[in-house]
Amino acid sequence: MSPEPLPEGSRFAVLASGSGTNLQALLDAYPRELVVVAGDRGEAFAFERARRAGVPVEHVNPEDFASRKAFDLELADRISRYDARLVVGAGYMRILTPAFLERFPAVINVHPSLLPEFKGLHAVKRTLEAGVERTGVTVHFMVEEVDAGPEILQKEVPVLPDDTEESLLERLHPVEHELLVEAVADYFWGRVEA
Repeated sequence: MSPEPLPEGSRFAVLASGSGTNLQALLDAYPRELVVVAGDRGEAFAFERARRAGVPVEHVNPEDFASRKAFDLELADRISRYDARLVVGAGYMRILTPAFLERFPAVINVHPSLLPEFKGLHAVKRTLEAGVERTGVTVHFMVEEVDAGPEILQKEVPVLPDDTEESLLERLHPVEHELLVEAVADYFWGRVEA
């Protein structure tokens, strides 16, 4: 299914720390509207994906800053240069402070659980340890508290009896990609508000 076109003037940034599969879904869907990819890990393959697509990259090294707030201010300054109207956390592994969150009209994030269940790190591992029969993906607005912002989209995924972290993640990733693309469209068309 083709992604829904975005309205004229839609511009968004992506924060990524890892391999960038969620970023790739957004690059494939909205290559003209995705204006910058930023993050904290210079070696992240997400940056390579962005470069290959001709999207500018902004690497900010946390070790260069004395505090989370100072890091977030620099990260926000770098992204602001691109006039992004939305920031999308796509596998970004740092908690954002109000110094960052307050600079943009909206910041959204994807999380591999049915929030409010299994907030924070290692959600898939904790899901399996809990022995639950279902999990899923949530896209939500980011607030200072981890994985606590208002929900935008959520989709359930069954947990199979023989699931491992790898097999469950393999089924969750396509759902993450689908919901992130849909949430970006929902935001720019005004169907959700921060």
